[in-house]
Amino acid sequence: VMYALLLWSIPMGLIAPVDPRMATGIAVGMTAYLRGIPEELYALFGTGYLGYTAARTWGKVKGAER
Repeated sequence: VMYALLLWSIPMGLIAPVDPRMATGIAVGMTAYLRGIPEELYALFGTGYLGYTAARTWGKVKGAER
């Protein structure tokens, strides 16, 4: 989700000078959507991401992956 928000900031930067009300509406909608995602889902994603990172690091340390 974070990467999508970062990528979306580019077109939002182009929309804002042309139509500030539309840019504000989009930002309010995205904020409401992200606040609607349960905290447990964020925790699950974070745990999975950290587990994947740890497994990749362990594999590289052991020499199983390059």
